Parts: sequence; structure tokens; C-alpha cells
Amino acid sequence: MNDDNILKVGTNEMELVDFRLQRVTENGIYEGIYGVNVAKVREIIKLPKLTELPGAPDFIDGIFDLRGVVIPVINLAKWMNITAPEGIQLRVVITEFNNMMIGFAVHEARRIRRINWEDIEPATFSASGNGSFDKTKITGVTKLEDDEVLLILDLESIIEELGFYAPSTETGDQKIEQFYGTALILDDSPTARKIVKAAMQKMGLNVVEAADGVSGLEKLEDLHKVFGDRIEEELRVIISDVEMPKMDGFHFASNFKKDPRFRNIPLVFNSSISDHFSDIRGKEAGADAYLTKFDANQFYTEVALAIHKHEKKLVHV
Repeated sequence: MNDDNILKVGTNEMELVDFRLQRVTENGIYEGIYGVNVAKVREIIKLPKLTELPGAPDFIDGIFDLRGVVIPVINLAKWMNITAPEGIQLRVVITEFNNMMIGFAVHEARRIRRINWEDIEPATFSASGNGSFDKTKITGVTKLEDDEVLLILDLESIIEELGFYAPSTETGDQKIEQFYGTALILDDSPTARKIVKAAMQKMGLNVVEAADGVSGLEKLEDLHKVFGDRIEEELRVIISDVEMPKMDGFHFASNFKKDPRFRNIPLVFNSSISDHFSDIRGKEAGADAYLTKFDANQFYTEVALAIHKHEKKLVHV
């Protein structure tokens, strides 16, 4: 990969695979434009020969073997209740996130787009009826050329719906360390914030929530007004998602790490993106750990380590 094409930490940009789904309407064929983060895409292939799964939901077209890994293929048009034209030659976008590999059948994979998170707005709409969707399936919206609109799909909600991914804060016999103070959590998903909030509260911490990096910076200022010079002692850790509208986690980190009031506060990224490159970018952004959603035992362990590491620094100051 050419270094000029690599997204640098703090640029607040993301790259999306632009793919299309066609829908039959009363006025003809409508082509919807959708996107998925390139960091979650392994490859794009022609639809292979699939083995059907008896009893599976109708939007699972089947499974196939990809170099020794069994991949389920989810038909996105069926999952979104879209009535597609007949005879479409499907392409399969092979993704990896939450430490799982899943194929998504689409009608066309068009191009890669580089988009600034500032240009992505949270989904605030809903629709109903055949061939429609609701906002729980869309994480963001951005305008394209010719006044077209690209919708960023929430792939995690699909695997949660299928039961492939059921995050829990339970740890079995592992003892959860207890701390005093406050945790700031950033995530555009209310469901994800609820899970992380429950985990932080199990560690004894009060929780302040933000839905994106812009709101996160505002919350930091609010907390500084409350704690003043004791901000480092009272705000024990920041838990941040990476993919968020307006300002992503990496750009949020690059901003607050430049501020002497906040830069020493422990930061842990908690993201569905499970590629090695994002792990590297997280460390470059100043994170104490980069976690893939959501392994409870690993989460509690790494957060505790980050807090203890900062406590040792405070003792030696």
C-alpha cells in the first residue's frame, strides 16, 4: 500500500467501500448507495457456490469455505426488506469485525471513498413498509456528488440480530477490581454505551457519556470545571469507540492528548474493527490499549492495567 494513501492518525477521515442495492419501486428501479468501513473489509468476490443452512433466517443465503474458514453469507437486500430485481449477479463483501468473518451479498461494489467524519451525520430518520429500513440499521448519513446520499450500515446490528454476537459484562469467576472516580465513555451506539456503562459501574466508577468525539471534548471541559486541577486523579479512564459521526475516536484522541490538562488520562479504544492496522493506529494516537468489542474478561483486565499504570505515574510526579 502506498504510504500516501494510508489514513494518518488524527485526520478525522475514513475510507468506505461504496456498494449498491437495487430496489423495485412503483416508478422503476431505485439504486441505494451504502457504505462500510474499509478497515472491516477483507476482500470482495463473486458469489461462490453456497451450502444452504436449514432453519436459518431467509436473509442468510448459505455458507461457503474460504481458504479453510467457513463464512456465512447474509443477503443485505433481504435483511433490509428490499425487493430486488430478478437476475442480479451478486458480489460478496467479505468482512472481519468483532473477531468474526462474515460475507454480505450486495448488488454491486462500486469504489472506495475517503470521507471526513465531520461530513457524516448521525441517522435520525426511520421508515416502514416493504423495501424500507429503520435508523437502527444505519449509523450515519453523508451527502455525495449530484445531491446523492450514502448510508453507512450498522453491520454489528445484523450479527447481534442473528445471535452471532451477544456482548455481556459477565466474567465468570474473574474478580473485578474496584476503583473510585469517574469514567468517560464515547460511542455513537446507545447499546454499546449501555454495555460499557454497566462494565464501568461494576468497577465502581461513575459514568459520563458522549455520542461522538465532539461531544467527548465538551464533556472533558465540563469535567474540568468540576474537578479543576484534580482532573487526572478524578477522571480515571476514557473508553472510546473509533467509528463515530462528526469526530472519530482517533481524532478525538489527537485533540485531547495535545491538551496538558487531559493528555495523561488513560485512554482505551473499544471498537468493532479488529484489523491489526487499527490496533497500531490506536497506539499511535496515545491509547493504553485497543480492544475489540466485547470480551468482558479482557476489557476489565486492560482497563484496570491502564488505570494502575497512570496511578504509578501520579505517585512519581
